[in-house]
Amino acid sequence: MNPSSTTPSALRKGIAYGLQGAGAFLAVLAALLLGQWSEVALLMAPFGASCVLAFAVPDSPLAQPRSIVGGHLLSTAIGLVLLHTAGFHAWSAALALGLAITAMQWTRTLHPPAGADPLLVMMAGSAWSFLWSPVLLGSLLIVAVAWGYHRVCRRTYPQRWL
Repeated sequence: MNPSSTTPSALRKGIAYGLQGAGAFLAVLAALLLGQWSEVALLMAPFGASCVLAFAVPDSPLAQPRSIVGGHLLSTAIGLVLLHTAGFHAWSAALALGLAITAMQWTRTLHPPAGADPLLVMMAGSAWSFLWSPVLLGSLLIVAVAWGYHRVCRRTYPQRWL
């Protein structure tokens, strides 16, 4: 065993990384259990990447509530508009992603995991209700769990709400 892997700083780093993973675990567990209880979808695959930002790099502008909630809402809405007006084609999916990135930049809601949303919407043929559940409710839940988690860990999150 490498002696440097057992130094106090390595141990602190390992604990910090484990706690970040525990935060993501709690967010996903809450989404799944609340979703089962309420029979409302609260989870989609891009939320896994949102948890990486919210729990591992919470000081990043990309991890702030405005970006998590706003980025997912905006990107999903763009995907839904194109899906329900132009249909699912290679060009419409690519356009939805390009427009989502542009819109997130303009509105200061850039959130890289939300870049997957228009593609998910298009490939799944999602209904407009997808914007409400899982997108809005699920992203709000991630922010709420991140807020509580960081309070318990005595960290400041978010850096700004809007």
